[in-house]
Amino acid sequence: MPVLLLATKLLFPLEEPVPKEKPQVNIGEVIKTYRSQRGLSQGDIERRTGLLRCYLSRVENGHTVPSLETLAKIAEAMEISLADFFPGTETPRDKETQKMLGELSQDEIRFLAEIKKYSTTLSEGDKRLVLAMIRKMATLLPAQAAQAKKAVVRRPSL
Repeated sequence: MPVLLLATKLLFPLEEPVPKEKPQVNIGEVIKTYRSQRGLSQGDIERRTGLLRCYLSRVENGHTVPSLETLAKIAEAMEISLADFFPGTETPRDKETQKMLGELSQDEIRFLAEIKKYSTTLSEGDKRLVLAMIRKMATLLPAQAAQAKKAVVRRPSL
């Protein structure tokens, strides 16, 4: 049942306490390092994000600090998580989530990613309803699940 627990955490994230200290991260250097490791040029990032190459250069050289929205675009262009830009910010909950993800198959991870993609538009009530439906479906005995599947597939003959 770890998939259900992870789905619950994705749908209902807990608030993390705000750190009291200002992190000492040069975001431009971090971006440049990730970009270089992936063999991407500033032009590649420009094409993927729509951000101007000269703007990316200013960010990487520490002359400009990007917004979180801009950081999210850059992270997506490099196919990394936004959190990857902030090393050492891993919480105990993050570690627990990583452990659970390690126990999941690729199919389960893809399934949860799909849920996450659509869950952003759901209300809290709808999220609870989806989880209740998943719980109900997960508690069906295999024979009942097979019968339910046949009932849906079976069509009346004419």
